[in-house]
Amino acid sequence: MLPYINKPFELLSGAVGASPDELKLIFSFLISYPLAGLLKRVPDARPQYKNLFIIGGGLFYLVGLYSLWTGVRTLFIASAGTYALAYYLRTSAYMPWITFVFLMSHMAMNQLDRQFADSPAAVDITGAQMVLVMKLSAFAWNVADGTLPEDQLSDFQKSRRILQLPGLLDYAGYVLFFPSLLAGPAFDYNEYRGWIECSMFDVPATLDPAKKPPTRKRRKIPRSGTPAMWKLASGLVWIYLFLNLSKWYSHEVLLGDRYPTLGFLRRVFVMHMVGFTARTKYYGVWSLAEGSCILAGLGYNGVDPVTGKISWNRLQNINPWGVESAQNSRAYLENWNMNTNKWLRYYIYLRVTPRNRKPGFRASMATFVTSAFWHGFYPGYYLSFVLASFVQTAAKHFRRNVRPFFLDPVTQKPLPSKKYYDAASWLATQATFSFVVAPFVILRLDHSLAAWGRVYYYAILTTASSLAFFASPAKAYLRKRLDARTKGEAGARLVRSVSADSIAGVSGRAQEPVLGLSDDPGRDIDEAIRELRGEVERAQAKLREKEREQGRGRGKSGAAGVAAREVKKEL
Repeated sequence: MLPYINKPFELLSGAVGASPDELKLIFSFLISYPLAGLLKRVPDARPQYKNLFIIGGGLFYLVGLYSLWTGVRTLFIASAGTYALAYYLRTSAYMPWITFVFLMSHMAMNQLDRQFADSPAAVDITGAQMVLVMKLSAFAWNVADGTLPEDQLSDFQKSRRILQLPGLLDYAGYVLFFPSLLAGPAFDYNEYRGWIECSMFDVPATLDPAKKPPTRKRRKIPRSGTPAMWKLASGLVWIYLFLNLSKWYSHEVLLGDRYPTLGFLRRVFVMHMVGFTARTKYYGVWSLAEGSCILAGLGYNGVDPVTGKISWNRLQNINPWGVESAQNSRAYLENWNMNTNKWLRYYIYLRVTPRNRKPGFRASMATFVTSAFWHGFYPGYYLSFVLASFVQTAAKHFRRNVRPFFLDPVTQKPLPSKKYYDAASWLATQATFSFVVAPFVILRLDHSLAAWGRVYYYAILTTASSLAFFASPAKAYLRKRLDARTKGEAGARLVRSVSADSIAGVSGRAQEPVLGLSDDPGRDIDEAIRELRGEVERAQAKLREKEREQGRGRGKSGAAGVAAREVKKEL
């Protein structure tokens, strides 16, 4: 740590009520903006200088601010181990899986150390390591994809595959990219290479020259100051809200003596505010980190050929409005930790599934286990994950069997009564997830159960009641009413849409899990039973075939023995 750098944070800590490490974290995000501005001004023709600048910035954060010498060692072990495996086992089909197990096991040891230390306010290396696990496991898969023929790759894999291992300087810059080092967002190596070589900013030759992104001087990186400042401003607003709301709505409120004396609705509201306050911290941190990435140019995501508008959402990790206005569980989760969702989808869910086969139970289970394991080992995480899976199932039933009553059966356009359904859906979603995420904030098992008990386990009861309702004949009755309602429209055909598919109960494939959470645990359990039964039947068939072969062998040997005895008699 640099001399005396800790002193101002200790003084400010007493004034604002946050720990020195939390204030350092905010400071690191703020200082990333001038550093990103300087990084952007390194000549495009000198990518090696950019890498050196990035490495220096990353080491300043780890050692100068936090004195995380052990953290530097941790990141070195993870990155060096991944590079070595990719180098020596590049052509092996097992290389990405070996790398994944190595990275997850290494991170698990640090997660457990942090859990046993029981100091949530302190900043350690596990946050940076969680981001690095996503980057390096994706790196291993991208290297493996570079050894496969193109006809075996999806469009996404083709855009991310690594045909030649990068040099150590490029690789170290990718690992230590300081704007996203401590809290993300994660990104793939080819995105980093496209940024540092400026090929990311190439525009199609057919694009109207008047619509090309504006740049300064001879730089290829478009001007990004305005969108970056908007992210900075929004991040600071969220941090301000967190610092103020946490005085009244920290998770300790749910465990205090006054909380049980409040009315039930007031307790539910307080629980909601505790979750909202916890989210504001992530809204702020991720917005600040994304803004500095945008200022450096890495957030660039193309230009609209019609309007000439530039998209800067390549590394968007959070959509606060999408979370707070979500009317169903899937929308709630899809707008939260969006880059982790992408990682789980492209590098776990779809990788577990064999080629030319649809993802099934194994893919869903592998994604769920990875998501839970990646977050850590606090019991609160697992309470939230398991309950959220069942909440998603209940929400899916409502969307398929109740929502269509509020849509025109022919055009699928909302009826005037749809606004009441939307309001009820929003209230139910927000109230339910306020309950679901409480253990994610509290972490401890006993405290989580105590907080749930003080609101009478309302979300568990409503979710169980909903699942029981749709498992009863009531579901068939609703379907019958929907069919009658559709046929009653003068024989008009139902317009094919997402909602229509839901009514008919047909779908091309099951929806992919969000954050590893299956939208139908019951279906996954049924599929697991079918797979297990199939495995048993195949094993039994093999055993019967082996017994038949042995029987034929004994028959041949018996016949040979009889022939030998006959020959002996003749002699």
